[in-house]
Amino acid sequence: MADISPAQHLDRAGRPRLAYRHVAGAGPTIVFLPGYMSDMEGGKATALFAWAAAEGRACLLLDYAGCGSSDGLFSEQTLLDWRGDVLDLIDAKVDGPALLVGSSMGGWLMLLAALMLVRRDGPGRVAGLVGIAAAPDFTDWGFTPEEKAIILAEGALVEDTPYGDQPYVTTRAFWQSGEANRLLGAAIPLACPVRLLHGQEDGDVPPDVSLRLAAALTSEDVQVTLVKGGDHRLSRDGDIALLIDTVARLATPHI
Repeated sequence: MADISPAQHLDRAGRPRLAYRHVAGAGPTIVFLPGYMSDMEGGKATALFAWAAAEGRACLLLDYAGCGSSDGLFSEQTLLDWRGDVLDLIDAKVDGPALLVGSSMGGWLMLLAALMLVRRDGPGRVAGLVGIAAAPDFTDWGFTPEEKAIILAEGALVEDTPYGDQPYVTTRAFWQSGEANRLLGAAIPLACPVRLLHGQEDGDVPPDVSLRLAAALTSEDVQVTLVKGGDHRLSRDGDIALLIDTVARLATPHI
């Protein structure tokens, strides 16, 4: 997709400069959180942004530090560093409620950011959550004991990935940050509406993770949609249409 708006940058004291795209409009502001080693140029992010802009809705895309067009070294970032990036941009660009949309690892950050926003600003700050193959706690279930041993002993695990040209790198600091911030072992105190989309053919994040997440959330308004034939990326035309429809319904509850 062609560049839909020029990237802007948020300068911060003591932390890398962050790249983002923002369009003003009706709230709640839709905030898209990409997956691990991903950025705001992906198909789901750009399609959601283009739809929001066309519909006059506020939307925010971002690149975490060390990713995409943001400054910083990827290898120096942790899960909580990236949560801080999300919160810094929401504080800078989002007035009123945010509707967080998280893809894969972005689904974990979505939950961590929502918990902090609710704790800090009250429940009205988070209008809803939409997870796309949400992957909370993947430092626990996403690695074999042998892989975890390599991360701890050697400082990083380097793997090939079908999703890009660069190898998939998991550092010891990131893994330890993830392990210290696991969520699925206890109730997750979020009361907002939550929609979880998951491909039944997802070979990276088992669909059972979305079912476990639905059970852990204290919200009474949680729906899980399993997409037949859908893979981890859920980026087919029909998948994108489902995502936009899901976001639209949460952003406009009377639909």
